[in-house]
Amino acid sequence: MNKTAIIIPARYGSSRLEGKPLIKVDGKPIIQWVYEKAQMAKLADIIIVATDDERIFDAVQAFGGNVEMTSTEHKCGSDRIKEVVMRHPEISYIVNLQGDEPLIKPESIDEVIKNVNEIDCADISTLIRKITCEEAENPNLVKCVIDNNGFAMYFSRSKIPFERNVGKTDFYGHLGIYGYKREALIKMTELPQSACEQAESLEQLRALQNGMRIKTAIVDFVPVGIDTAEDLEKFKNIVAAG
Repeated sequence: MNKTAIIIPARYGSSRLEGKPLIKVDGKPIIQWVYEKAQMAKLADIIIVATDDERIFDAVQAFGGNVEMTSTEHKCGSDRIKEVVMRHPEISYIVNLQGDEPLIKPESIDEVIKNVNEIDCADISTLIRKITCEEAENPNLVKCVIDNNGFAMYFSRSKIPFERNVGKTDFYGHLGIYGYKREALIKMTELPQSACEQAESLEQLRALQNGMRIKTAIVDFVPVGIDTAEDLEKFKNIVAAG
């Protein structure tokens, strides 16, 4: 009991890059790249791909991965993960690892696990990185403001904090990986969408608005998430360069 699972939600449909989990780079589908990074994490007991698509299911089985089918009715990855977790009473801690982050560092996954395992007052853990003032202006990059103990105060697509006085604060960008205590994941997915979540389209704001605590860890790498054809070419170039 009390096992830690990395669960990778993966769906075929994407408005900007259809079928991206199955796009092959250097002979391997992107979902396999992500799965193999998860296997390199030291603190996880189980890795599961959660999908609603038989093509992804078959591809994961083909490379020897652990995969489970989920409902096609889920509106977000967290709901898909919850369905899998409810089948596994032995899972107490969960990492939501996005299926389009093939360059995630295994040690960063372990940092997420460590924070949600060891800190009693944290319901959820996640990662952030220092960003420039110019990066903070980008609405596609989610920003995070933290307190003195590293707990998230707010996430936003806007530049936060607002600089009334320039040069007085650091800016942090959010990386979309989460660690959950089992009860926290269940609670969050059963809560209605909050007002700030609906305004910003950021699911983690539902947790904050309902008094849940999110612990952050600062990492020093720039993620390469694959959302567009341009992102895919960037990843291919990184792989080719070794």
